[in-house]
Amino acid sequence: MNPNKALWEKGDFTKIAESMRESGSNLVAQLGISKGMEVLDLGCGDGTTAIPEARLGAEVLGVDIASNLVAAGNARAQAEGLTNCRFQEGDASDLHELADESFDLVVSIFGAMFAPKPMDVAKEMVRVTRRGGRIVMGNWIPGDPTLASQILKISSAYTPPPPEGFISPMLWGVEAQVIERFGQAGIDDATISFLKDSFLFSLDCTPGQFVNIFRDYYGPTINAFAAAEEAGKQVALQQELEALFVRENKSGRSDFISIRANFLLVTVHRTI
Repeated sequence: MNPNKALWEKGDFTKIAESMRESGSNLVAQLGISKGMEVLDLGCGDGTTAIPEARLGAEVLGVDIASNLVAAGNARAQAEGLTNCRFQEGDASDLHELADESFDLVVSIFGAMFAPKPMDVAKEMVRVTRRGGRIVMGNWIPGDPTLASQILKISSAYTPPPPEGFISPMLWGVEAQVIERFGQAGIDDATISFLKDSFLFSLDCTPGQFVNIFRDYYGPTINAFAAAEEAGKQVALQQELEALFVRENKSGRSDFISIRANFLLVTVHRTI
């Protein structure tokens, strides 16, 4: 099995996505989506941004590598009666099943950044975008002090070194890397813009309970806890993550989490 597929099918990201719904809808509201627009949502999970895109009238295809998330997305769309939204399995670095210039807008919020072969990911996103269309990515920022980047940083300290040739997904949060990758896909850097934004994780639970959700359902932290347990460091990892979640919780309540995480919003205009 593709190791990336195995990673994201190991847990159940829908449990975390429940905390991201409001921010997902707010982000989509800023994308200028109109009725009939053809949208590809890449690395879509169960539809945190794809479902709101369809609610605005777009014809939406969600593509994700994890079969469980594809099934969950289709179930959500069916439950809402959204006949203009469907989900299917696919690899962001190889979208061979999708024709050239098929979409007015390609969206990937914390999705395609995790796919291997980032140069191929950029080329595929450009290939399936129509001339005059846009690509919008949301990517976590390496070294950022807020939640998501710190979860990944802490988790990586407890896991074995990555295999030779591994390219960190966090490099998608570096502007120079984004420019280089899309440049090799034929995009002029003058047509790429960047904005530092934040995403809100909001859920009716304690910070400790939210850590447990990540421990039990998020692939990277599942792996980190498994490795930490083998090394006798599971308690240390739990405590480190709980300290992070308590520190970042801005709700003012111990039984509700409201945690912001900074990210890099990338917009690419395909002009040629």
